Amino acid sequence: MSDNSCKYTSVLLIDDDIDDRMIFGEVLRELAPDIHYHEAINGEDALIKLSQDLLPDLIFVDLNMPRVDGKQFLAEIQQLDHLKDIPVIIYTTSSHEVDKKETRELGASYFLTKPNSLHELTNILTDILQQKLF
Repeated sequence: MSDNSCKYTSVLLIDDDIDDRMIFGEVLRELAPDIHYHEAINGEDALIKLSQDLLPDLIFVDLNMPRVDGKQFLAEIQQLDHLKDIPVIIYTTSSHEVDKKETRELGASYFLTKPNSLHELTNILTDILQQKLF
């Protein structure tokens, strides 16, 4: 992916699954080597990092996590002026319509069910980084 096709300079993934974070990070760095990639292990960890100096251009968040889950995280950042306009993509194993509806109502920009292959993840992240999906 050429640098001018991606307007994002910083991405945050919030996911309690270490394997999912590792795979996502590897694919993202392969697609956009200059992007700053950050991770948080749950919504609480992310809110702490976001209250310090982290201000990503794009946030991916899993729904099912301990402490502060994805829906709670969405609700929290909608209350914070400096964060509420950052696009948030739900990145979860769920494909339930109720989760899609609830997260959209909470301000999510896009709902992405975790893909089953690296190839599919690569294609989806390419489209997201090139702003073709939302």
